[in-house]
Amino acid sequence: MTISPLRDRTASKDQAASRDRGDPLWDIIELLFFAYRDFVSDPDDVLSKLGFGRAHHRVLHFVNRNPGMKVADLLHILNITKQSLGRVLKQLIDQGYIVQKEGANDRRQRLLYATPKGEALAMKLAGLQTERIARALNELDPGAHAAACRFLTAMIDAEDRGIVQKLIARADQSRSQK
Repeated sequence: MTISPLRDRTASKDQAASRDRGDPLWDIIELLFFAYRDFVSDPDDVLSKLGFGRAHHRVLHFVNRNPGMKVADLLHILNITKQSLGRVLKQLIDQGYIVQKEGANDRRQRLLYATPKGEALAMKLAGLQTERIARALNELDPGAHAAACRFLTAMIDAEDRGIVQKLIARADQSRSQK
């Protein structure tokens, strides 16, 4: 199949007319599908060799970025069922990637931590994704990183944006203190 390159659509009158009619933004929709496919493909290859999938990746990512995270908070972030998380978490714990500890003040709390083995895997996967993102940003203008962050933030439901931004900032601060 031959695919012609996308035209620069920033000043397209046809695109503006299409939006005014309420037509789907097919180019953006499809680019997001393809970008996601390729964004997860490198980690998928590594994970499949371990018998893991994307759910394992997401759990490991957030636990590694947020040491001591409560299971309840992870459920909220991932927006999955307790049963789905339980299966994935059990595998990661059984294989030594994550440990679960009781809360210091509330023994009912289950706090999650990446083990050194888990942190190494999480960092390997993040490294693969960082390489892909860096290649893409290097093809764009100097302000592309900030523009990408603004665009992706705007894609998040408005009521969740503040929560997501705080989660990222807290994880960044925690990492910088290491």
